[in-house]
Amino acid sequence: MLAVLGVGPGLGLSVAHRFGREGFTTALVSRSDARHADYRTSLSGVHALTYTADVTDESRLRDVLVRITADAGEIDTVYFGPADATGGPGLTPLTEAGAGTLRASFDAVVAPAARLVEAVLPGMLARGSGSLLFAGGLSGKYPMPMLGSLAPASAALRMYVLTLHAALRETGVHAGLLTIGGLIERGDIHRAFTAQDHGFDVGTLDPDDIAGKAWELYTAREAEAEFNAMATV
Repeated sequence: MLAVLGVGPGLGLSVAHRFGREGFTTALVSRSDARHADYRTSLSGVHALTYTADVTDESRLRDVLVRITADAGEIDTVYFGPADATGGPGLTPLTEAGAGTLRASFDAVVAPAARLVEAVLPGMLARGSGSLLFAGGLSGKYPMPMLGSLAPASAALRMYVLTLHAALRETGVHAGLLTIGGLIERGDIHRAFTAQDHGFDVGTLDPDDIAGKAWELYTAREAEAEFNAMATV
C-alpha cells in the first residue's frame, strides 16, 4: 500500500492515481479534510482512504502512520511531499538570512523528512522491502538566489535522500527523490504563485508526468529524477 503524505490536488493526487492504477491501496493525508471527498471521487476504482494530520508535526505524523497501518496493513511505499502554499517560514534573501532563519528552513524541510524515515524505516528494513519517495526543489542542486533561505535546506534534503539511497542499496529498501523546478499544474502553490506578480517567470510542469517518473523510480529503484521548467537554470 502507498501512503501519500501531504496530498494536494496537484502532484500528490497524481501520485495516488499512478500507483492506484497498479493496484495499490492509497492512504491520503493532508492538513484539512475539506477536499477529501473530491479526492476519493477522483480516485474511482482505487481503494483510497483519507486522513487528516499535519505530517510536519512529529507526534501527528506517528499517530497517522499507526492509524494507516491499522486500517490498511503495512506501508510498502511512502510519498512525502508536504508543501505550504502560504510560503511556510517565508523566503529571506540569503544575504540577509542569519543562522536562525536558516534553521527555520531546515526545521520546515529536512527535519520532517528525517522524522518520517525514523518512523517507517525500521519496519521496512525488518521486511527487507519498501520505498521512500520525496519531493525536493531544484534549488537543492543549482544556485537559485531568488529562493534565498530555502536553498540550503533544499540542498540538505537532496543530499540526505541521495545518501540514504546509497546506504540502503543492499537492503531491499529504496529511497528516491523527485527534484522539481517549476510550478506544478493544479497544485495549491501554482494557484497561490500565479495570483500575484513575483518579478520573475517560472515554468509549469504536468503532475501526471512527474507521477509517472515516480513510478519509474519505484520500479527501477533509481535515486533521482529531475524536472526543470526554470528558464534561468
